[in-house]
Amino acid sequence: MNYEIRFSKLAAKDIKTLSPKLKEKVKNILIEVISENPHAGKKLLGELSQNFSYRINLKDRLVYSIEEENKIVYIKRARTHYGQ
Repeated sequence: MNYEIRFSKLAAKDIKTLSPKLKEKVKNILIEVISENPHAGKKLLGELSQNFSYRINLKDRLVYSIEEENKIVYIKRARTHYGQ
């Protein structure tokens, strides 16, 4: 069963700032990878330990959490999480 994808306001804003090519890449990642197997991303540590990260490009990542009970993935960021 596929997971439902939901976006935070910040993630939606992040995606709007991406180039058309990266927007298409994010769409494909969400459909083909995250909605099928959200645990494919890297489990984060520290303050973000309840989240996962999936690489979009060299510097940008999708940062998301998973609600297993309802099969929902919450996309929190779609840019770098390294403080840039």
